[in-house]
Amino acid sequence: MAVRRRRLDAAGCDATLADLALLDIRADVETDRHAWGETRNLAERHGLTLYDACYLELARRRALPLATLDRELRAAAQAAGVALLGL
Repeated sequence: MAVRRRRLDAAGCDATLADLALLDIRADVETDRHAWGETRNLAERHGLTLYDACYLELARRRALPLATLDRELRAAAQAAGVALLGL
């Protein structure tokens, strides 16, 4: 999206992807079990898309901080007692 909107060039995209490759990223096998219950409730309660509510639900369930610059998701995380990284 950032490349498409010209906020990031190809070299910046490559550098970002190289940084992401260093992270220990794993799929959460429980996310789908929560999608139509707690995740949907969080989406409705905080006016989030189901996609964004998935991040919130996962951070809350795993007691992990959430890294996002999205204003609505940050506000929802604060209201839900989820720690935020960054700004």
